[in-house]
Amino acid sequence: MQKVTKDMLISEVLQIDSAMAPILMRFGMHCLGCPSSQMESLEDACAVHDLDVNPLVDKLNEYLSLKQS
Repeated sequence: MQKVTKDMLISEVLQIDSAMAPILMRFGMHCLGCPSSQMESLEDACAVHDLDVNPLVDKLNEYLSLKQS
């Protein structure tokens, strides 16, 4: 199973599964359509939005884990 890490680019996360976009948006990442956001890591994007990256990474990996089972 692929795992999401905090240093992955947002575009890489969405390439794994575009259905993770709503999770990102629930965490305040409403800029997914912005071209520059596609080249930001999850950690960088969370820093811009003053968010802790770890709960986001956990939720994305939880989604992938449930999808695999």
